Amino acid sequence: MALTRRGKSSLVRSSVPLQILLYANILYYGFYFLATLLMIIYKSQVFSYPDSNLALDLGLLFLMAIVEFARLYFGTKGNLTEEELPLGFSLFFTAGNVMLSVYFLVWETYILRADVIINGILLALYGLEVILELFTIAAFFR
Repeated sequence: MALTRRGKSSLVRSSVPLQILLYANILYYGFYFLATLLMIIYKSQVFSYPDSNLALDLGLLFLMAIVEFARLYFGTKGNLTEEELPLGFSLFFTAGNVMLSVYFLVWETYILRADVIINGILLALYGLEVILELFTIAAFFR
């Protein structure tokens, strides 16, 4: 149902499922960051963790947090303001964080079962968000 004001249609095209998923991802990523940081600290104490690899893993985790903040900001802004460009930026940042998540899933110095589980959940959330963002962008173009 479209409401008409001053000749303009005010049809709401924002995606509620996308907004809920973005909010859930804010909560999950807080858990993910803390759990990964604690696991890196644990692995550095229990295993012989080379200093260069420890610095790399910590640096990539903090880079991932920065990219995640930008990704969630642009995703939320694009969805709520019904603009395609911020959602496109969010998709771009999602691709970067998918690569970083795959790093922590496959190429990290030591990989625990907990790493596999939390990265699998994060990648599933990213996949759902990409699908919903693409549908939302398509709805904005209509």
